[in-house]
Amino acid sequence: MAARRRGGAARSQGVSGVAVVGAGAWGTALANVAAEASAAPVALIGRDAAAMAAIEAARENARYLPGAPLNPHVTPTAALDAVAGAEVVLLVTPTQTLRAVAAELAPRLQAGAAVVVCAKGVERGANALPPEVLADALPGVALALLSGPSFADDVVRGLPTAVTLAASDEALAARLAGRLATRSFRPYTSTDMTGVALGGAAKNVLAIAAGAAEGRGLGASAVAALIARGFAELARLGAALGARPETLSGLSGLGDLVLTATSPKSRNFALGRALGRGEPAPAKLAEGAATASALVALADAHGVELPISRAVAAVVAGRVSVAEAIEELLARPLKSEA
Repeated sequence: MAARRRGGAARSQGVSGVAVVGAGAWGTALANVAAEASAAPVALIGRDAAAMAAIEAARENARYLPGAPLNPHVTPTAALDAVAGAEVVLLVTPTQTLRAVAAELAPRLQAGAAVVVCAKGVERGANALPPEVLADALPGVALALLSGPSFADDVVRGLPTAVTLAASDEALAARLAGRLATRSFRPYTSTDMTGVALGGAAKNVLAIAAGAAEGRGLGASAVAALIARGFAELARLGAALGARPETLSGLSGLGDLVLTATSPKSRNFALGRALGRGEPAPAKLAEGAATASALVALADAHGVELPISRAVAAVVAGRVSVAEAIEELLARPLKSEA
């Protein structure tokens, strides 16, 4: 009854049917997408009241997406209570803070609201993928997952982008995809939440390896080999976790891996390149750095070997240098590709 009272009160105040929690580049881009898709109000929620007021005044997120105007239907706010009237909540926060943010959301969600997690990673300690984190933190809430090859600045500029929207219930996935589909933003649906989540987590770690190879000047052939062998790691772990092969070879798996492991716009690739060059790490958060050790721990728990991901985890933790990690990988015994 309490949830219904909160929801009814929020609707009477005109709060939007869609809320985006997390006002970074990706959250801002998704708020624009949701507003364009429905031409209805969308709340963009960030923690910093002064920053949100500045975004509202300028009608752009100058820190993360300079020059990209907010859709007129997007309302920036620092009030987490703005989720109370939302039928759909997009949760765009780093994986390592996902559980804490979900706990804050829990008492504010209206009955029947769907939460779409847009994080990519593995929670350290629990070694849990984002849908598992939310299932634990938000029991009984309809959950979905958005992932795939996408850069926020491409999306906010209206460039063609295809992603995967997964939910265990096919009808829910289709309904949510319809709430986000625009002329240029195309969500494909899936019921394989494990496969979609795993692809999003692993590609960030593997992109660090690809960036390190470029940073060391190892050449395009080495980068291509790392992507191919990295995908083999993803496929092995996916099989152990019950992910579908077609998911791993689709947008949220191979597609996202190719984008993230080849573009300087990728924060994870940029981190790897800096490590390979012996330069300071970029200031922007690279989710793969936080995910690497948890991904390896998850694989160890299922008896799956991830040599590239393990090397990334060791480099990020400072246990070995990039040169030592490469030497160790090259010294591995020859084996069948199958």
